[in-house]
Parts: sequence; C-alpha cells; structure tokens
Amino acid sequence: MSQDLSTQSKRPDLKTDAKTQFKRDSAWQVAPTLWSSFRYAGMGLTYAFQTQRNFRIHTMLGLTSIALGMLLHLTMVELAVIGLTCGAVLSMELLNTALEAVVDLTVKQTYHDLAKIAKDCAAAAVLVSAIAAVLVGSMLILPKLWLVVVAFMSRKFI
Repeated sequence: MSQDLSTQSKRPDLKTDAKTQFKRDSAWQVAPTLWSSFRYAGMGLTYAFQTQRNFRIHTMLGLTSIALGMLLHLTMVELAVIGLTCGAVLSMELLNTALEAVVDLTVKQTYHDLAKIAKDCAAAAVLVSAIAAVLVGSMLILPKLWLVVVAFMSRKFI
C-alpha cells in the first residue's frame, strides 16, 4: 500500500495505479471535452465515407436492409438485430481502415510480409462480418419478402 501512495503522481497527464502506469506525454493531442471527442469520431466517419468505397457500400446495404425490414414490418427485435449486425460490419470496416493507416505509416512505401499479413487479416475480418450480416439479414428478411412476393403473384394471376 505504501508503494501505491509513493508512485501516485500529482500531474494530471499521468495516471498511475498499482499495476499499470499510463503516460500521455507522448500523445499528440487529447480531446479536451466530450464534444471534441464526438467531433473527432465524426471526422473519422467522414474520412471513411469519403475515401473507402467498401464503407460506402456497406453503409448503403445496411440502410437498405433496415428500410426493407421496416417495409416488411419486421419486429423491433428483428430490426435491432439487423441494425447491430450492420453496425458490426461498419465497425470492422473502420478498424480495417485504421489498421491500414497505421501499417502504412509504419512501413511507409516499402513492402513487408508482416504488413501484408496484418492488412489481409483485417480485410478478412471485414469479410467474415459481412458474410455473417448477409446470413442474418437473409434469415430475417427473406421469409417475409417471400410471403409478399407469393401474395403479389397470386393476386396477379387471379
């Protein structure tokens, strides 16, 4: 216990506990307010939407899935599952973009096998989450969509 008291710092940029010491001295910039944290997050979303084709594709497919779910009168739980699944895909795409930026910053214009592995694995994580989202969306949307199509076709031929 006496060691805990002696290692605690009076500096606001240094957080100390018994096991881990976090220094923010090397951090370029810390968000001073909650509003600036949201602003930085918004800047990340804007960057991803403007520069990442796949992020735009996933966003449009997600919005389409939610709109189609609403049109088919899915339950709130079903819509929530679709929304969470779409959010997971978009989150994976954002993490992929961040990882690619950090790898590019590290290796600069040179090729490195480990950089390739990191980028490929991050892209694979996005792919796995997108496939899962398609499966979830299909299980929730296709049965009700099929009923609508069958009802429409039966009216057309009567």
